[in-house]
Amino acid sequence: QVQLVESGGGLVQAGGSLRLSCAASGRTDRSNAMGWFRQVPGKEREFVAGIRWDAYNTYYADSVKGRFTISRDSARNAMYLQMNSLKPEDTAVYYCAARTRADYAINYSPSYDYWGQGTQVTVSS
Repeated sequence: QVQLVESGGGLVQAGGSLRLSCAASGRTDRSNAMGWFRQVPGKEREFVAGIRWDAYNTYYADSVKGRFTISRDSARNAMYLQMNSLKPEDTAVYYCAARTRADYAINYSPSYDYWGQGTQVTVSS
């Protein structure tokens, strides 16, 4: 089992920045990849960014490429999402997720085994 806890959400003006953190505990040694997803009411959960635990490869949704940066600190069992140049359309609940399998695309949310409780990000115009 892996437990995930997000933090760092909040209210920010358009153009501002936030840094989300995800603290992982439990059997993190079995994780193949971790990712950030987001969801707004009435919409599907969407992929934001992902990182493979073995090769540090990173992946981004087109909508956040160039503005968001995903990173990890293996010594702290932590993952981060630096969000710059935030837009009102970035408003959502952001979720941290982890998975043990490697046979699906990193942006495929059903492939993730563990999820955090989510943290709200609100960007005002």
